[in-house]
Amino acid sequence: MPYDPAETAGAALSESGTEPATPREALAATPWLRAVPEALLDRLASLAILHRLPVGSVVFEQAETPSFAQILIGGSVELLGIRGREEAFVELVRPVDLLLPAAVLNRQPYLLRARVLGEARLLLIQAEIFREAVASDHAFCLAVLACQAAQFRRQVKLAKNVRLRSAEERVGCYLLRLAEATPPGQAARLPTEKRLIASELGMTRETFSRSLAAVARHGLRVEGDLLHAEDLVAARARFALDPLIDGPETLHPLLARGVPR
Repeated sequence: MPYDPAETAGAALSESGTEPATPREALAATPWLRAVPEALLDRLASLAILHRLPVGSVVFEQAETPSFAQILIGGSVELLGIRGREEAFVELVRPVDLLLPAAVLNRQPYLLRARVLGEARLLLIQAEIFREAVASDHAFCLAVLACQAAQFRRQVKLAKNVRLRSAEERVGCYLLRLAEATPPGQAARLPTEKRLIASELGMTRETFSRSLAAVARHGLRVEGDLLHAEDLVAARARFALDPLIDGPETLHPLLARGVPR
């Protein structure tokens, strides 16, 4: 079955319902690594560590050259573009996903800062060992490629959202997705600061505030950091969600021909 990191949010990591206690358990429970040979997973685990970081911790800085490949197995991490004191929100990463693997593969500096939004659990694999595994093992290479393909498609959807919709439509669709994922009758909490949501949606904080007022007329009202869905029928009529922009991006593990799923 296709693996959707946004939907499972790490719950699929352990079929027993408990967190992996060792790097080997974490690798074994990662759905998109199921086709990777046991021997390679053993080697990666022997040179990996589990690391927990509290909310607000910086996982790595923009311009830092990676020493490890990092797999997010629990919590959430926000990716931020930095210029001076300014921060631009790029993406919220959820389990189970690689954090900016292109920098690791290319031995290049990270283009973004990674900061923990919800207490994060990370599996750190030495960068050189990670690169050797990608170069030498076909199944592992396909797994990493599938991760990068999903990440690329998420960024294309984000670009389409910013370029094809008005500010009000962007805010309305963002809030509607959040409301649809919340149990009926409950308020939804905004996943991050309003200034960062505004940045993700390609607008200033002031434009975001004006758009919130406009969206409230269509049944989606924000008070503080809580979203109240007062009229979902009206919201759906005004803000049409598009699966090619708003739909979850499933991660499809790639498999070599003849290798069973």
